[in-house]
Amino acid sequence: MTDFANPAAYVVEGLLVFFILWKIFSARRGQDLFIRRIPGLSVLDEAVGRATEMGRPMLYAPGMSGLDIVGLQSMSIMSHIIKRAANYSTRVIVPLCDPVLYTVAEEVAKDAYATQGVPELFIPEDIRYLTNQQFAWASGVVGIQHREKIATAFYFGAYAAEALILAENGQMVGAIQVAGTPSIIQIPFFLAACDYTIIGDEYYAASAYLSREPTLLGSLVGQDYGKLLMIGLVLIGVVGVTLVALQTRFHALAGVNHVFNEYFLKYFPRST
Repeated sequence: MTDFANPAAYVVEGLLVFFILWKIFSARRGQDLFIRRIPGLSVLDEAVGRATEMGRPMLYAPGMSGLDIVGLQSMSIMSHIIKRAANYSTRVIVPLCDPVLYTVAEEVAKDAYATQGVPELFIPEDIRYLTNQQFAWASGVVGIQHREKIATAFYFGAYAAEALILAENGQMVGAIQVAGTPSIIQIPFFLAACDYTIIGDEYYAASAYLSREPTLLGSLVGQDYGKLLMIGLVLIGVVGVTLVALQTRFHALAGVNHVFNEYFLKYFPRST
């Protein structure tokens, strides 16, 4: 049974949908939508170029991601990086811990090379399923870092205690490191050990930021408008509740003052 007791919720949902659709259609009509510069994503081309100049491979590690929203977003970022690497014939090694995501990564990598017109550069052995055990997977990635002498390391996905292990070993081999994860408890470790770190919602904005696809851009900007709306409503609510509380307090003080005056005048009448 539909609940119509709170029509304000439907109004807010309608406004959110309106903002998103409005910005999507605006982007499709060619309007230039502004997205602030995200250093961790803007440096991806520079990181690929560094590996190319050094003649060493790159590492792309999706962490403990599975076939979920975090893993799929990681695959989208990986596709962008492989396309850039394909232009310079630079290898990208992708170690995975999830067997389902492994098959997806293999297809994404193959498609990225084909899109750039160099399908022959795809090396199936560079998309590697290691193990689904956390620290065994981390040990395998560390081995790849040292054996392959990687020049660049990308860590995009779900991470836990293995985050600092990988980042420290990346520092040991002299790799430039870019990381991004929605696991907020691991962000401080990436900040300490990596050259660039993507924080918070920047991880989920990566697809739109990198591809500049109108639908994704419009959706992203529309959601930002929705967030501003929600912040405004919260502030209005806080101010309203505060005013009501102050008014109630003043009424209570006025009542106390009235009782006190009656008591004082009863026992200490004013002299005429």
